[in-house]
Amino acid sequence: MPAQLIALLTAIFYASALVSARRGLKYSTPITVTCVSVIVQTVTLWAAIFLTGGIPEVSPIAVLLFVIVGITQLGVRFLAFTGVHKIGASRSSSLQSISPLIAAVIAVTILHEKPSFAVVVGTLLVVIGIILVSWRPEKQIPTFRWWHLLFPVAAAFLTGINHPIRRYALSLSNEPLFFAGLMGSASLAGFIGYLLLSPVNEPLIWNRKAIWPFIMTGLFETLSILFIVTALSLGTVVVVAPIAATYPVWALLGTVIFLRDLEPVKLLTILGTLSVVAGTIAIHVGG
Repeated sequence: MPAQLIALLTAIFYASALVSARRGLKYSTPITVTCVSVIVQTVTLWAAIFLTGGIPEVSPIAVLLFVIVGITQLGVRFLAFTGVHKIGASRSSSLQSISPLIAAVIAVTILHEKPSFAVVVGTLLVVIGIILVSWRPEKQIPTFRWWHLLFPVAAAFLTGINHPIRRYALSLSNEPLFFAGLMGSASLAGFIGYLLLSPVNEPLIWNRKAIWPFIMTGLFETLSILFIVTALSLGTVVVVAPIAATYPVWALLGTVIFLRDLEPVKLLTILGTLSVVAGTIAIHVGG
């Protein structure tokens, strides 16, 4: 299977995870869906590892890098689900997909790189999309605060860092299934540490109506993680990342179909989502 198709499956499954999480978050909390998702990833992928031959021989450096990525992926999860809870799946996914813009800004300001015309146009499209997506959401979300937008943006920042690290680690040892399982274990360890050490005692809420949506979220996100690692093992970041970053379109479609009762989608959100995705692809193509 080509890397491009696997990257597309990554986008579809990740969007499905956000939409499913939104359904469950009506009855529970972001910390709870994060817990369920981490457990599902760890259990399912390690079962698959042992059923397909056990633990392979891999580079210690690659192991260390994927442990780091697993911990940061926990942050991506929690921030993304919090964003979905606060501002909805369609808006949050659009803002979360701006990681190429963050990478481009870092490259220009710190590395003094000169952006191409495609990067400039892509940046403008992303900025316009962000404005459209975040335009007066308080009229639709009474509890909205402007800083709620920072949750998906922070998730995007961590995602932008994770992709190159994964790609480099896979160049040392090309074992996507094992490393996806290792990421799950690292995320689970980080989550347990967070529960034990965090001064904020946010409760886990086990509402019966949220359990199945959260389990489906965990399965969808596990598949998206496995597919993105596999795609990066077959193709380069510049090929895989723009396709994987189309998930806001699929999240928007899922919202329209499955979340009409929870999250009305306005024209500005649709236009903003398309603008962000177009800009993301342009930044990657011109990068």
